[in-house]
Amino acid sequence: MKKLIFTVLFLLLGSVYVTQPAFYETLKLKTFDRFVLTPEPSGNFTVLNITEDEVQENGGWPFPRLELAMIQQRLCEAGALGVGWVVSFIDDDRFGGDEVFGNSIFLSCGAVIAAFSSDNGIFPEPTGVVTIGDEPQGISINGYIPNVERIREVSSEGFAVAPVDVDNLVRRLPLLFKIPDGWVPSFATQVLKSLVGSDTFIIKGNEITVQGLPPVPVDALGRKWVSWVDTPQTTLTEMEVDGTFVFVGVTARGVMPQLATAVGLLEPHKIQAALAESILIQDSPLIPEYALAAEVGVFVLSVSLTWLFITYFGINLGLFSASIGFAAQSYAMVWLIHKGLLIDLVWSLISTFIVGATAFYLNFRQQFKLRQQIKKQFEHYLDPRQVKRLQNNPELLKLGGEKRRCTFLFTDVRGFTALSESVEPEQVVYIMNKVLTAQQSAVQEFGGMVDKYIGDAMMAIFNAPIDMRGHEMIAIQCALRIKENVAQTGRELEAEGLPSIAIGIGVNTGEAIIGNMGSATRFDYTAIGDAVNTAARLESATKAVGVDILIGLSTKESARMPLKELDPILVKGKQKSLRIFTHDKSCF
Repeated sequence: MKKLIFTVLFLLLGSVYVTQPAFYETLKLKTFDRFVLTPEPSGNFTVLNITEDEVQENGGWPFPRLELAMIQQRLCEAGALGVGWVVSFIDDDRFGGDEVFGNSIFLSCGAVIAAFSSDNGIFPEPTGVVTIGDEPQGISINGYIPNVERIREVSSEGFAVAPVDVDNLVRRLPLLFKIPDGWVPSFATQVLKSLVGSDTFIIKGNEITVQGLPPVPVDALGRKWVSWVDTPQTTLTEMEVDGTFVFVGVTARGVMPQLATAVGLLEPHKIQAALAESILIQDSPLIPEYALAAEVGVFVLSVSLTWLFITYFGINLGLFSASIGFAAQSYAMVWLIHKGLLIDLVWSLISTFIVGATAFYLNFRQQFKLRQQIKKQFEHYLDPRQVKRLQNNPELLKLGGEKRRCTFLFTDVRGFTALSESVEPEQVVYIMNKVLTAQQSAVQEFGGMVDKYIGDAMMAIFNAPIDMRGHEMIAIQCALRIKENVAQTGRELEAEGLPSIAIGIGVNTGEAIIGNMGSATRFDYTAIGDAVNTAARLESATKAVGVDILIGLSTKESARMPLKELDPILVKGKQKSLRIFTHDKSCF
């Protein structure tokens, strides 16, 4: 049953890795968000925010192109290496300033302008790309609205498009977008291309290179994980841009859409600046090609070992081992993410917890049922403290059967037939209950187990189911206590006007088979063997010998206490006479 449960759990949990459902993808991405470190800015870029106040001062947005021309000129004079306008220039300037703005771009440090996607089926000219090997699948652009022609003539275009992940957050951005005739660059990669004076992108498997810069690892869709670098920011008033490329965008409310990212709402120009930073930072986060294989491998190993430890090593050791493995996985995942390797072990951790909890529950239920079984089986025959010990340590009890050396004690009421004929049936039951209770209390006092009642007889075992040192002497002492208790009970019965009671006790030691005996549906924990039969025969012989207690030779030898030897007797089932002993009153 346990194997079936494990197999079902393993297949269900493992299928998540294979199918990659939306909830799992979301969980994985948010985990990466939590632990990915924020690197230091490269120092190559500045974000210029056109603020709410500045928009109001200039009579609203859009600014006249003449004003933009002045901003372009001022930025270049302030030391900017270039200007990236993440704004739309799809409409002609109502004041006729397009020519002036175009001239300012041409005569100054140059500019990159944003292209925005559309579903109109109009595409720009593809950029220069050299492909070596397989191309990434890429993210397609279905068209775009061209910027004003004069502005396009003197600048370069890059797509300021930010696809979202399954949870509608921006995290991974393509370096190139797919169009029917080839590829077009993102805004950030076009900026880098302009800075290094390159005219070609190189695609080599899972790497995209701006010629002149190191290769950038990307995923199957050509995306790069964005490091949300805290790029220096400035305003039109401050113009602190010396030695950097400037990403210009509007932060005034209602002008540019704010996009939800892993670090909050950001305007498009800030997102593109972060992408440009991420391309230059060589240790920025990356989901490696082997990530899925590593995740599956850790999942299989972790889940299997957790089940094995808890199921076969016990709850305490299993939980300790599983906890160590759980902590190791957690540390490894965080360490890898901090190193820029986005390998997700969250589902492995969740699966480990689920499997561990299931194994714990099954083991706990099994042990609980075993404890209840032990209680049900022994609560009427053992001292409650002994029962509790068995429940807490089931390993002390072998329920299947074992060969074990024990001391066996049998008692029997003398003259029971005559007694039952001399009093009413209700009185017989009353008398026997008092007598058997007196005997049971003695057995439990000395740590023995009342195995069964057979009419007016009782069988007790010492050294089972729990180990008992010196069980031979303890059994003899118990026999004496039984005699005392029964004598006291007899006096109580006489005071009630009922017949007194006398018993015989037989004690013998030897090996026997101990365990559950019976059918599949009805069984008892008992003992069988010659030593058991001999103890019963000794009890039967007490009346003939004329003593209350008879003790076998094996018990006497192991007890190492003075006993009085009587004449040997021949009992049923034995071909040789037995040496027998009884207690010597002077010794007790």
